[in-house]
Amino acid sequence: MKLETLAVHAGREVEAGTGAVTPSITLATTFERAEDGTFPHGNLYTRTANPNRNALESAYAALEGGAAALAFGSGMAAVAAVFQALQTGDHVILPDDLYHGTRFFVRDVMSRWGLQSDFVDMRDAHNVENAIRPNTRLIWVETPTNPQLRIADISAISALGRATGARVAVDNTWATPVWQTPLSLGADVVMHSSTKYFGGHSDVLGGALITRDGEDSDFVARLRQVQKLGGAVPSPFDCWLILRSLPTLPLRVRAQTETAGKVAAFLADQPRVTVVHYPGLESHDGHAIAARQMRGFGGMLSFEVAGGRDAAMGVVARVKLFTRATSLGGVESLIEHRASVEGVDSKTPQGLLRVSIGLEHVDDLITDLAQALT
Repeated sequence: MKLETLAVHAGREVEAGTGAVTPSITLATTFERAEDGTFPHGNLYTRTANPNRNALESAYAALEGGAAALAFGSGMAAVAAVFQALQTGDHVILPDDLYHGTRFFVRDVMSRWGLQSDFVDMRDAHNVENAIRPNTRLIWVETPTNPQLRIADISAISALGRATGARVAVDNTWATPVWQTPLSLGADVVMHSSTKYFGGHSDVLGGALITRDGEDSDFVARLRQVQKLGGAVPSPFDCWLILRSLPTLPLRVRAQTETAGKVAAFLADQPRVTVVHYPGLESHDGHAIAARQMRGFGGMLSFEVAGGRDAAMGVVARVKLFTRATSLGGVESLIEHRASVEGVDSKTPQGLLRVSIGLEHVDDLITDLAQALT
């Protein structure tokens, strides 16, 4: 089935008992055993399984074309599970431009447990190849990256992983399965902060892992162990909210992408803008790779304002329609000075503003940015 059909039907079977088209919310924390001690309905305790979470995980796997999927209470909980499934002394490779939460978790938390890491510029796959060690067990990829929208070649990096025995995990939050399916390009694991485009309405936290291997895989078993014992799982209502939003995912993302391309083109012509980071622009250094592995370029962009931090903060202060807020993928357009969000260790240029395009009319968004840049 096509993605639009999967988005509507995956995990949303008509309920046998009531005929309800919309799934019910199962708030129970525990489930009855049979007289012989078994669980005829497949559920024991909501931390380990729940009908709403089962349905959501089924939908995740269908959208990304995976054999198994795991739902978490946040994107960072999903990120953490991947690294917690590794062994002490393992080595991981990550991009030098990536979501700051992932960077800090690996650098400040997992290093205390003996995880070794290198951060490299993944725009050139040779940098990844040169960083591989005998104990490299995971290559973590973001493409496009947060916040500079750098592009990595998933197929090339996945080939390196296969040749050296390292798993390749891709944060696909920004591209979504609407535009990019990393498993089809050779990756082993896909991560989503489902708070973003999957939820799509800025009203629910969530995270997801989708794997090439099935439930009988040792690695998936370790991920399940972290999920169940760590307990960072979404509530039944959170699962219901995200599943409710998935049918409109392709429509929302396509509309946001169309607008983002027009906004990026407008910004590229502005004298106060020194650079626009958007892979849909032919001037972007990753445009050719993005055009090959993506079906569209997404609803996220960033741009740098001449004059550094103060000038960028001035633009943010003058917007009227954009909301000054962190996050992305919702129906409302957001803008933020990214370096101030990331803190004193930020490697993001001080003049950079990150933009999440929503569902407003493109003319209104451009008018707002034009007056803010004046």
